[in-house]
Amino acid sequence: MKRNILVLLSLLFLACGTTKMVQTPNNTSAPSTPTPPTGPDGLKAGTSGFSGTSKKMAFTDAEIIGAHMDFLASDDLKGRDTGSEGIEMAARYIEDHFKSYGVRPYFKTFRDTLSNFKKPAYNVVGLVEGNDPALKNEYILIGAHYDHIGVVKPVNGDYIANGANDNASGTATILELARYFGSNKTNKRSIIFALFSAEEKGLLGSEHLARKLKELDVDLYTMLNFEMTGVPLHGKKYDLYITGYEMSNLAEVSNKYAGENLVGYLPTAKEYDLFKRSDNYPFYKVFGVPSHTYCTFDFENFAYYHKPDDENSEMDFGHMASMVNKMIPVLEGIANAALQEIKIK
Repeated sequence: MKRNILVLLSLLFLACGTTKMVQTPNNTSAPSTPTPPTGPDGLKAGTSGFSGTSKKMAFTDAEIIGAHMDFLASDDLKGRDTGSEGIEMAARYIEDHFKSYGVRPYFKTFRDTLSNFKKPAYNVVGLVEGNDPALKNEYILIGAHYDHIGVVKPVNGDYIANGANDNASGTATILELARYFGSNKTNKRSIIFALFSAEEKGLLGSEHLARKLKELDVDLYTMLNFEMTGVPLHGKKYDLYITGYEMSNLAEVSNKYAGENLVGYLPTAKEYDLFKRSDNYPFYKVFGVPSHTYCTFDFENFAYYHKPDDENSEMDFGHMASMVNKMIPVLEGIANAALQEIKIK
């Protein structure tokens, strides 16, 4: 998809998904090791505000989410193009935070080197092992891509496509979910937390990891992806939608554990076949298991897809924190159910 195509046309090809546009990265110096964000009550990133599914106290908040976003979508990272110094900075940030959360590397290190991209590029993959002797051998993969498109044609002098909504928002979501499960260890099934590189190059990071895990004969139960969750839906009776809604009962299961109509059906997502345009799809192809993307971009509530204006000033950190807090009991329920409830239709 070329940069000079009109926004409307580009949305026909992708919304919560990939583009194969290649940008020229700018080098920038690496920051010092980041300090885990702190909430307004002094809540450190490696601790939890509650354990279990108690709703008496929210786990995360806008300030903690904002701290992640301020780094991931900053100009210093130059749009996190795959193979650039900017995405290397993001990878180190994710690794450092995984360590502080009690998440251990899934492989020998957190880095999973892509075999299908010419420049050095890495998925960042962590693990929170399940606490049930039998169920821990079943895996749930929770993921998001952390790359974006780098530098682009300037708009009002701004050439950095920061990718706040696409997909620093999903990355921040994964970091907070990893903080919760890494701190509390409440999951019976094992959870793989994966941040993918090269999504914007054609889902290359997720394609690589799906095939690698298949070769290792991993017993994957389901893949749950988060993409473009930085702004709320408007005029809907649900908070998020999932791609491929009709392909499994994930929405029904999600709403049961949420205790509300959290996940709904967006007809536009089916119209534009978004199921095949984000990192859930390679896992569906390779494993044949329920694999979906949670998203809040509906083609009408965000005008800066793949533009320099996709910045933190356009994000709603309170909304993002709410989504994390509501998803915790959903993921905990899925991880702890006696039987695998999510079924392909």
